[in-house]
Amino acid sequence: MSDKVNFVWVFHGAKGRFSGGVFSSLEKGEVWVKKHELTGVLTKYPLDEGAYDWAVQNDFFEIKREDQKEPLFIGNFTSASQEHYHFEDGEKD
Repeated sequence: MSDKVNFVWVFHGAKGRFSGGVFSSLEKGEVWVKKHELTGVLTKYPLDEGAYDWAVQNDFFEIKREDQKEPLFIGNFTSASQEHYHFEDGEKD
């Protein structure tokens, strides 16, 4: 059995432009969010791979327009297929 971590959990605050924290497990992320009574989303991201590439390779996203191949689109990409949880004031919605 490998100890390699394949995913990380990233918290993005409701009005934040950047991530507020990165965690090795959902549980650790939830503890931190609850401790600080945060509002935002905790999302599971593939490690060492962009969310865009992961979604395309796993058939969670199909490129339908040319602009969906552009750097601006790829750099801001996230997928509803990524496991994620919404929090308000530290509590799961």
